[in-house]
Amino acid sequence: MRLDKCVADHSTYSRSDVKQLIRTGKLTVNGQICRSGDRQVDPDCDEIALGGVVLFTASKRSYMMNKPAGVISATRDGKTPTVLSLLPPELRKGIFPAGRLDIDTTGMLVLTNDGDLAHRILAPKSHISKYYLVQLAEPFQDSYRAAFAAGITLEDGTICREAICQGTKCGEKTALVALTEGKFHQVKRMFAAVGNHVEHLHRIQMGGLPINVKLGFGDYMLLLNKDIDDLLKSPDFSAVAEFCYANFCSEWINCKA
Repeated sequence: MRLDKCVADHSTYSRSDVKQLIRTGKLTVNGQICRSGDRQVDPDCDEIALGGVVLFTASKRSYMMNKPAGVISATRDGKTPTVLSLLPPELRKGIFPAGRLDIDTTGMLVLTNDGDLAHRILAPKSHISKYYLVQLAEPFQDSYRAAFAAGITLEDGTICREAICQGTKCGEKTALVALTEGKFHQVKRMFAAVGNHVEHLHRIQMGGLPINVKLGFGDYMLLLNKDIDDLLKSPDFSAVAEFCYANFCSEWINCKA
C-alpha cells in the first residue's frame, strides 16, 4: 500500500494533508523520515509514525492490560464498566478480551481483534498456561501440590485438568498456580475443594509473556510480534516463580487495588 493512502486510511487527515505532512518531514517509517508518498509500506509490519506518534495501521492488534478490580472482561454490559471502557474510543473497534478474569481478579489480560490468536490462547490443546499469584485465607499446605497435579474435583463433580500449585516466598498464605484451562471461578473453586479460601487473585503471566510491571491498574500497551511469540511459548515454572518473587512479593498489597 502507498504510504500516503495508508496514513489517510488510519488517521483523520485527508490524502492532500498527508502529502503536505510528508513534504515537511513529519512522517517516519520504521524510525526513518520518509518524503515519498508513493513509498510502498506494509500496514501489518511497518511502524508508521506521525509527529512521533505511532499510528495503529495493523489489521490485527493486541494489547496487554493490567486489569483492575471492579470491571468485567466483556465488550459491553448495561450496568458494570468493562475492560474496553479503559481503552480510548478510537482503539475499541473490533477489540475483545481473549479470555476473562473475574470482576474482583486483577492482572494480565490480552485484548485483541485477532480471532485466531484468541483461539490459540483459549484452546486447552494449545497448553498456554496462565499464572496466578494467590492470596489465601489459611496457610498453604504441601498437600495442595499433589492434589492440583492429580486434577482437582470441584464440589459439583467437575474434574479439572492437571495444574501446578506451589507455595511462594511471598508469605505462608500465598501460592502460585499455573492453569491451562479457564473454568468459571476455577482457582477459587479449586482451593475451596482442598479446604482453603482465595482472598485475592492477580494474574502475572500468560505463556512465556509476563505482565509489564510498569503498567498501573487500567493501563495497557500494544503487543509487538515478539510479544505474541513469547505469549505462545511454555516457560519453566521456576522462572515464573522467580519473576513473581522479584516483582510482587515485597509489594503484594499493590495487587489489591
